[in-house]
Amino acid sequence: MRVQSISKSVTAWGVMQLVEQGMIDLDAPVSQYLKSWSPPESDYALEAITVRHLLSHTAGLPLGDVFTIYSPGEEMPSLKEKLTQEVVPVKEPGIAFSYSNTGYNLLELLIEEVSGQDFSEYMQTEVLLPLGMKGASFNWNSTMMPAPPTGYDLNGKPVPVYVYPEKASGGLFATAEDMAMFALAGMGDNPVLSPESIELLYTPASGKIGIYELVFDAYGLGHYIEKLPNGMLAISHGGQGSGIMTHFHAVPETGDGIVILTNSQRSWPFISYVLSDWAQWRGFPSVGMGKIMWGRYALSAMIGILMALGFMLLLRILTAFRRRELKQERFELNGVQRIQALVALTIIGFLLWCAMQKYLFLTSIFPILSRWLGAALLMFAVLLLLHALVPSTKVSAGTMSNLNK
Repeated sequence: MRVQSISKSVTAWGVMQLVEQGMIDLDAPVSQYLKSWSPPESDYALEAITVRHLLSHTAGLPLGDVFTIYSPGEEMPSLKEKLTQEVVPVKEPGIAFSYSNTGYNLLELLIEEVSGQDFSEYMQTEVLLPLGMKGASFNWNSTMMPAPPTGYDLNGKPVPVYVYPEKASGGLFATAEDMAMFALAGMGDNPVLSPESIELLYTPASGKIGIYELVFDAYGLGHYIEKLPNGMLAISHGGQGSGIMTHFHAVPETGDGIVILTNSQRSWPFISYVLSDWAQWRGFPSVGMGKIMWGRYALSAMIGILMALGFMLLLRILTAFRRRELKQERFELNGVQRIQALVALTIIGFLLWCAMQKYLFLTSIFPILSRWLGAALLMFAVLLLLHALVPSTKVSAGTMSNLNK
């Protein structure tokens, strides 16, 4: 299966091997290794971006194009053409964590320039095969056995096997056994990297990782890092693409690890449950990814509250319309009603904005519940707007006299 962004962890091993050989300096500008390609002009110079910045997602580069996919054999841009389009820093390098496929795709070109080999060939001979990952490859092949399955996107629609022009950030095809071999390699002796290099991969390079802090403590070099409640270190990485969701988690101190590869983009809640059960089974207090279950409970509660509030608004609206004095009074919005109308219109506008987005982080985590949340918010907003437009139900003495007549 395409393992998506778990590929970044494997790519980091390829870079670190060149570091061990003295061919790359982690703190040298990446530009000094790139001889056959020049970056586009931008407000930030590429000379300020180091190899370490790229490995730790602190280079200030954008996420990159995650939507354009190609059928195997279909004509597509070259790696350098894609880099020319996307290597445009949006932040000053070294300042903040900014998850970037583009940064890892730049590392792909770096490996090719330094090694003198095609990226896929280099990774095959220097990393994958030495680690015993016999079924893994950065090149799709029609003879792969077992054949990669059809994926299913957030809407449940089938997504046939596809490829990207870039490989380092998400192009690895592997079996669960291959990825288990990779996880094991990071727990002890292996023929690719020294213990010192592996320790560097698992050392926090950025502790401020934005929304990812909800489940992890830091990002090292190609790996998320988490300190478990019992004080042990856990390393992991996940992957998500059209129709696919993957994750691996390992605790080097105990030798425990788990690999989860799914052909559904709706799998994050499922992965969260599996990881929580695995942690309990292996005697860990918990893992951060288990917090996704808490989020699921919180979203469910929020949906219930919104539906209850909507029902209350509906009752008040129906009660108001049953009162004949509404026909007798002049309609005029008061201050509270203006605020209600403004809140309702803001919610509706926000939902319209969400509907026009290609990707929403919340939807990717909770593909089913997020739709229920959207429906509940829309219902609440519409009823709140109707409630705001209903005239005051307070009955004056004059109006009551008219009604009695």
